[in-house]
Amino acid sequence: MEKNRKIDRIIEMAWEDRTPFEAIKFQFGFSEADVIKLMRNNLKNSSFKLWRKRVNSKISSKHLKKRSKDITRFKSKLQKSISNNKISKR
Repeated sequence: MEKNRKIDRIIEMAWEDRTPFEAIKFQFGFSEADVIKLMRNNLKNSSFKLWRKRVNSKISSKHLKKRSKDITRFKSKLQKSISNNKISKR
């Protein structure tokens, strides 16, 4: 995958409330600290602060430990099928 597309996808996943850091680690090998660094370097300061506030809020499910036991998937039902970040061919 092209580097810019990979970075864009990681940022997109980081913004999604229901995508945990573990999913990003599984698909891209980026730890939570790596994602934070990437977000800090690629977002405006105000956007980064807003994102961090959201991630650390009680409504966020970015950390599997904070997640409801009812949530058993990484992705939305509406999201295209993805396997190790490769979009399934139809």
